[in-house]
Amino acid sequence: MQPSLDALKSILDADCLLTDTDALQQYGKDWTNNYPVAPLAIALPKTTKQVAAIVRWANDNNIALVPSGGRTGLSGGAVASNGELVVAFDKMNHIGSFEASTQQVHCQAGVITEQLQQFAADNDLYYPVDFASSGSSQIGGNIATNAGGIKVIRYGLTRDWVMGLTVVTGKGDILELNSGLIKNATGLDLRHLFIGSEGTLGLITEATIKLTRQPGNLTVLLLATPELDKVKALLNLFQKEVDLTAFEFFSEEALVKVMAHHDLPRPVETEAPFYSLLEFDASSEDIIEKALGCFESGLEDGSIIDGVMSQSQQQTEELWKYREYISETISSRKPYKNDIAVTPDKVSDFLHRVDDIVSKHYPDFEVIWFGHIGDGNLHLNILAPETMEYSDFIAACEKVNPLIFSELEKMDGSISAEHGVGLLKKPYLSYSRSEQEITYMKGIKATFDPNNIMNPGKVF
Repeated sequence: MQPSLDALKSILDADCLLTDTDALQQYGKDWTNNYPVAPLAIALPKTTKQVAAIVRWANDNNIALVPSGGRTGLSGGAVASNGELVVAFDKMNHIGSFEASTQQVHCQAGVITEQLQQFAADNDLYYPVDFASSGSSQIGGNIATNAGGIKVIRYGLTRDWVMGLTVVTGKGDILELNSGLIKNATGLDLRHLFIGSEGTLGLITEATIKLTRQPGNLTVLLLATPELDKVKALLNLFQKEVDLTAFEFFSEEALVKVMAHHDLPRPVETEAPFYSLLEFDASSEDIIEKALGCFESGLEDGSIIDGVMSQSQQQTEELWKYREYISETISSRKPYKNDIAVTPDKVSDFLHRVDDIVSKHYPDFEVIWFGHIGDGNLHLNILAPETMEYSDFIAACEKVNPLIFSELEKMDGSISAEHGVGLLKKPYLSYSRSEQEITYMKGIKATFDPNNIMNPGKVF
C-alpha cells in the first residue's frame, strides 16, 4: 500500500511534487538503459530545510529516496526502480555568495556545471572541472560521484575544489561541513565522506567551491601515433617540458565515427591507429617553443607520425571536437561502457591485455577506445550490433567483465574511474575494494542512514 503524499505536498512549494508518467520516466533514471523505471513520485525541493523535511517524511513512512541531479551518470546510480521517491535538485539552482579574496563561491546543488564555469569566467576566474556533459550535469551530482573529466592531469578531481558542504543525512539532520575553511584541524573531515558517496549517506544540498585563475592561452596539439606504446612515451616526453592541462587519446575507429557523424575533415593527413590530444597553457613564447621541441623529438624517434597545433581559440575548440564528440556519436549504438583506471605507467600494458580479451571474446563486436590517458582513466566502449537483441548483447558483455576486472585487480586498478558504482558496477566492487573496506563502508552508511532509505541497493 502506497503512503499518502498529502504530508509531502505540504512540505513542498506548489507544483513541486510530480506524479505524471512523463515526469516519472524523465526523473527516474540516468543515462543507463538497463533497468526498469518505477518511482513513486518526484520531489523538487527549493531549500535545504525542505530536503530535511522530505528525509524525515521518508523515514516515518519507510520510503527509499533516490537523488537526481543532471541524470548524466552511466552507472545506474540515479535509477528508481522500486517505488522510491526521487529527490531532484533542478529548482535548487541558485549561485549565492562570492568572496573574491578567497576565490570561493557558494551555490546550491542543482547548479549546472556550465553555469558555474560561466560565473567563474564572468569574474575573471576559472572552474576547471570539465567534461562533455557540463551543459546538463549538476554540481551536487558531480560531488556525489567525485567527477573528473578532461583536465584532471592538471587540476584534479571535483574533491579538490570542494571547500565546504551542506548535507542532509539519512536521519534528516542538517550538517554544515568545513564552511569554506582552508585550514581546519578539528578531527574527521566528514565532507570527504560525502564526496563520492553516490547519495548513500545523505543528500548534498549546497557547496562552497574554490575557483582559480584563468589559463592564459590554451593551446592544443593533436598527434597521430603509430602504436599504443608510443602514447605513453609521448606523455613522458611532454610532461618533462610542458605543464599539461589535458592528455587524451582515442582510436582511429573513434575518429572515423566522429568525422562521419559530424561531417568533420580528418584533422591530420596521415591515418594512424591512435591519436593523442594534448592541451597546455601557452602563456609565453618559451612554452610554445618547448612544445614544438617535443613535437620535433617525437617525429625523430617515431612516436609521432603527424600532427597539428591550434593557432587560435577557435581552432582549439575545433580540435577538441574530435575527442569530446565521441560519446554522443556512438550513443545511438547503445554501447556497453567500462570506465576503468590504472596508474598511468600501467596503461599501455593494461590496454594490451584487455585488447587480447576483447579480440578473443568479441570478434564480431566493434570496440571504441578513448580516455584520459594522462590520469590512467580509460573508456572501453563495445557497440551493440544492430542485428542483435540488446538483452543478448548485455549478457555477452557481462560474461567478459570478470576477465577484464581480474586484470584490473592484478594492477590495483579501479572498476569505475569517474561514473561511480551505482547498480552497474555493484557486482564487481570486490575487484577494487577489499572485504574489510566494504565492511567499513557499510558501517559508515549505517551510522548516517540507519533505516537504509538513502539510495538503497546502490554501490554495495
